[in-house]
Amino acid sequence: MWADLHLRTKEDFFSNLSVSIVRLGLTYYLNDATKLSAGYAYVNFFPGDNHSKISQPEHRPWQQIQWHTKYTKTRTMQWLRLEERYRRKILNDSTLGDGYSFNWKLRYNFLFQVPLSKTGPEPKTWSFILNNEIHINFGKQIVNNYFDQNRFFLGFAYHTNKTDNIQLGYMNVFQQLAAGNQYRSIHTGRVFYFHNLDLRKKDRK
Repeated sequence: MWADLHLRTKEDFFSNLSVSIVRLGLTYYLNDATKLSAGYAYVNFFPGDNHSKISQPEHRPWQQIQWHTKYTKTRTMQWLRLEERYRRKILNDSTLGDGYSFNWKLRYNFLFQVPLSKTGPEPKTWSFILNNEIHINFGKQIVNNYFDQNRFFLGFAYHTNKTDNIQLGYMNVFQQLAAGNQYRSIHTGRVFYFHNLDLRKKDRK
């Protein structure tokens, strides 16, 4: 099972909310290094520039292939994710419209990990993390912003035990706006907590 929760803020970190996401899915292991996942995400965009008095909901089915590679001293993780975005239309500043706008989003994520201990990513040790993810929009309703955004993360992971780790560091979000000729670069701090629970039955010898 895949589950992740997000709560993102704007410039005022603790009172100015931006987006919340609840994402669930099921994962099928092709082998220990390659996994297929599919699921559904509910996204809520808190009041913003073009809807300052209402939140905008979005329904987002998704499918993903993810693979891991282990080298002598480093680790990599990659995923390719396809999302179908059904975003509720907005009538005016304070009213949602009827129906949904639709587009596809393709995301490619690459993570590079360097353990900072001689024994590798063991409990109570740190790793260096370099992560980059690019988002591409496509579909009939996409006109100007095929490139959606790029997320670059640089930081560290602390391995609390064999299955869990906390990642913290700096993230830059470079985003193309809907007009197509406007961009914004967001500098932010990111904290992620990862819990990996493997419920597969182990072979008994």
